[in-house]
Amino acid sequence: MSGAPHLPVLLDEVVAALAPAPGETMVDGTFGAGGYSRALLAAGAKVIAFDRDPDAVATGQALAAEAAAFRIVHADFSRLDEAGAVDGVTLDIGVSSMQLDQAERGFAFGQDGPLDMRMSQDGPSAADFVNEADEAAIADVLYHFGEERQSRRVARAIVAARPLTRTGQLAAVVRRALGHKPHEKKDPATRSFQAIRIHVNRELDELAQGLAAAERALKPGGRLAVVTFHSLEDRVVKRFLRERSGSEPSASRHLPQAIATRAPSFENVGRAIKAGEAELATNPRSRSATLRTATRTAAAAWDEVGSVSGLKQGISA
Repeated sequence: MSGAPHLPVLLDEVVAALAPAPGETMVDGTFGAGGYSRALLAAGAKVIAFDRDPDAVATGQALAAEAAAFRIVHADFSRLDEAGAVDGVTLDIGVSSMQLDQAERGFAFGQDGPLDMRMSQDGPSAADFVNEADEAAIADVLYHFGEERQSRRVARAIVAARPLTRTGQLAAVVRRALGHKPHEKKDPATRSFQAIRIHVNRELDELAQGLAAAERALKPGGRLAVVTFHSLEDRVVKRFLRERSGSEPSASRHLPQAIATRAPSFENVGRAIKAGEAELATNPRSRSATLRTATRTAAAAWDEVGSVSGLKQGISA
């Protein structure tokens, strides 16, 4: 099998959490360049991968031609339960290195490109959003998904500068609005780009629905491993596992723990795992990564499917 062009983050830790055994079936819900899939295949597992990006699917089809135990599905990972009952699920949330590195995909502003940001390469683009949404809607997205405290100022500047069609244009508008100084370590446009990307791709909704799909798909004893890259994602995963394992704290420390009305669907929820020094030295992207793991119980899956609106408490916690 050909090697993946980009280093998968926390690979050893993800494989250890999934503990793949020969003959077991694993789902790689975010195929990307295929790093996790290849490692699971090497352990003797069967792998069903999902990805909504046509470029990633093309890479997966090439791998499927080499490995009979692998298949790729062109779909959002919120549909991963269509794979049937499985022994493990891994999700690597957010934008991939390949998408960031391709200026023509419009995810980053390091290289100027079209203002696109669509993981699936269809539907409304980032340019459509910033040029057509009203000022209040843009400010809301920047505040909730980018944690931009000056979201109204940035939104006002975006509307005044329309039309915007290039990543460089948008970045320049945000920097001017926030009074960016070239020597400052972090570019303030980063928060706005993250927010718009999350909105365009419905990333937090997709994450909430994907976690519920994993709950439905995993067999009793099945393993879940989720890698996130910023606090908004991690809060969604943390709250989901806290709820589903029956460890959701009461609303007040003065009140007793709420009595669970449903049997926990997950157990053995692990502590957050971060990359070690060796990985940080070779893979800078791993610096912001957090891995959370859990094991599926024999209890029925909960009926509720999370959404951004339903998880706002978790996002802001």
